[in-house]
Amino acid sequence: MTSDAASLHARHQAVMPSWLSLYYDRPLEITHGEGRHVWDADGTRYLDFFGGILTTMTAHALPEVTKAISEQAGRLLHSSTLYLSRPMVELAERIAALSGIPDARVFFTTSGTEANDAALLLATTHRRSNQILAMRNSYHGRSFSTVGITGNQSWSPTSLSPLQTLYVHGGVRSRGPYADLDDAAYTAACVADLEDVLQQAAGGVAALIAEPVQGVGGFTAPPDGLYAAFREVLAREGILWISDEVQTGWGRTGEHFWGWQAHGENGPPDLLTFAKGIGNGMSIGGVVARAEIMNCLPANSISTFGGSPITMAAGLANLTYLLEHDLQGNARRVGGLLIERLRAVTAGLDMVREVRGRGLMIGVELVRPGTDEPSPEAATGVLEAARERGLLVGKGGRGGASLRIAPPLTLTVAEAEHGAELLADALRSTRANLAPR
Repeated sequence: MTSDAASLHARHQAVMPSWLSLYYDRPLEITHGEGRHVWDADGTRYLDFFGGILTTMTAHALPEVTKAISEQAGRLLHSSTLYLSRPMVELAERIAALSGIPDARVFFTTSGTEANDAALLLATTHRRSNQILAMRNSYHGRSFSTVGITGNQSWSPTSLSPLQTLYVHGGVRSRGPYADLDDAAYTAACVADLEDVLQQAAGGVAALIAEPVQGVGGFTAPPDGLYAAFREVLAREGILWISDEVQTGWGRTGEHFWGWQAHGENGPPDLLTFAKGIGNGMSIGGVVARAEIMNCLPANSISTFGGSPITMAAGLANLTYLLEHDLQGNARRVGGLLIERLRAVTAGLDMVREVRGRGLMIGVELVRPGTDEPSPEAATGVLEAARERGLLVGKGGRGGASLRIAPPLTLTVAEAEHGAELLADALRSTRANLAPR
C-alpha cells in the first residue's frame, strides 16, 4: 500500500464505523473506470468481475449514460416528488410495461434496501398483518425492517424487528435436508415445509419475500418453478409474493429479464423490487406493484430523493442501451461460456465445492480440502490472489466462503476467458498455500 493509500485508510478508520467493512488487507481506492476495467490510485488496471456489487450493470463510464447525466445536470438536479417530473414518469412507464405485473404502479427509492422496506410497508398494510415469510440464507437490506427478515446470520446484527418472520426452505439447492432429492422431489418437500410453516402462523401472513437468486447468499438458487409452486399455496391464503430483483433484474441471468420469470407458471409476483444495475452506478431503487396494493396506504407520502431528475435520466439512458444492445442475450452467451470455463479449470480442485449460477451471476463455493465445510479463509485468500493478478471479484455465501462473479453485461468473450484464467491461477495459488489436511 502506498503512503497515500495508507493515509486514506487511516482517515477512513478514524471517521467511519468499525462495522463498515473493506475488501483486502491493503484496501483499494478505485479512481476511474472504462468498460469492464477500473484503475486504482497507483495506476494499476483491474478487470472488474464484481461491478460495484452488481451495480455497474452495463459498463464503466458508458458514454450514453454519462451524457444523459451531464445534460440533465445542466438543466435541473433536484425537485422532489412534490412536482411533476418527465424523466420519472417516462422511466416508470417503461419499467411498468417490462415488469409483467398487470395495472402496475411504480414508486422510486434511492436503494434496494429502501425498495424492500417500502414493499414490506405496502404488503403488511394491504394484508393488515406483520407476519412475513422469508427464505433461509436470504438478504434483503440493512434497514431495521429488512435486517429483521434477512435469513443470513452474517448480515443480521440484531434479532429485534417490527415484523414476525417465518423462514422456509428452498433457496439453497445443494445444501440442507433436501439437497439429495431430485428437483421435483425437492420442490415438493419445500412446498410441504411451507404448508407446515403456515400452520404455525397466528393468523394471516402478509407476504413471502424471496430473491430468485440469492445474492449475498452466494448466488444460490432453487430449481426453476419452485416459487410458482409456492404461489399456489400462497394464493389460497391470499398471501402476497414479493420478488426481490435487486440483483437478478434487467437480464443479468441471461435466460430471463427478471428472475421471477423462471418461476412464472402461475403468474407474476404481486410486488417486485429493483435497484442496483438500472442506474449503472447512480442511486436508484424502486417497487412495482398492482395498483390496489400500491394505493393501499391511508396517509400521504413523498420521496425527497427517490426519482430525482438526474438519476431518472441515467436510468432511462441505461435501460435504453441495455435493450437496444441485447445485453440479456450477451449475458446468456458470454455468461454460459464463463460458467463452463470456470467449471473446467476448477475440475479436480478439492477446494472448490461448486460452480453455480446463470448468465453473468456466478458463484464459486470454496471448502476446506477434503471436507464439506465452508472455507471463508480460502475465499479471502482467492480474493487477495485475484487482486494481485489484476482481477476484482466479490465474496459472500455461507460463512463468506463463496466467490461472487458479476461483471458488467457488456463483457466480451476475450475478457471472460482472460478473467477465468486469472481466477483459476488465483485458486491454484491459494490452494497451494493452504495447510494440508
